Amino acid sequence: MPAENETQKVEAVLREHALSYPGAHEDMPWGHRAMKVNDKTFLFMAVTGEKLKFSAKLPDSKDAALTLPFTEPTEYGLGKSGWVTANFEDASQVPVPVIKAWIDESYRAIAPKKLVSQLPERGTVVPGPASKPARPSKPAAAVQRVASRTARAGAATRKAAAPVKKAAKKVVAQVKSAAKKAAARVKSVAKKVAKKVPAAAKKAKAVASRKAATPARGKRAPAAAPKRARRS
Repeated sequence: MPAENETQKVEAVLREHALSYPGAHEDMPWGHRAMKVNDKTFLFMAVTGEKLKFSAKLPDSKDAALTLPFTEPTEYGLGKSGWVTANFEDASQVPVPVIKAWIDESYRAIAPKKLVSQLPERGTVVPGPASKPARPSKPAAAVQRVASRTARAGAATRKAAAPVKKAAKKVVAQVKSAAKKAAARVKSVAKKVAKKVPAAAKKAKAVASRKAATPARGKRAPAAAPKRARRS
């Protein structure tokens, strides 16, 4: 058998870690590794030469994970459901501790609650295989730092956005109140105008009637027709 390359060794560490979870088992659909629990996949892995491809469901850390340079939403519409795919050119780029944390998150999202209840709380070390992976290389350590900084930056952004969101709500409420008052004033003016229009029309009609009854200056009123004399 040919010797394993460094990428295959990293894959073996991640595979062994994934299989250490309660009820986890392995399947090989389409020639790729699929780690399953209760016949539902929580991890895909594939090695092609020195390259490693990894997909997991990250309902909590998806947004932070997608800011990293080696990640993308998983294809076939899985990205909409929180699945993230990571592509590594070689073993030196793989941040093993970060990937293990993602495996943990994905397992907890897929596994039945009965099995999840057997695990320690999030953030603690999940019992895994006896073998320990080598220390991450400098590039992998740098990626870990970027992931940590991204998570902190996201928390700071949400905290900073809270006052802005509150102020925006206040402005919207003020605008709605002003619009409501303006609409009430317009309605009141419209009612007053509606009352005045019939009165003005009636007055104009009366004036026109009087003008029609009064002869114009310089003109005599037509003489009344002579009455016929009665026969005796």
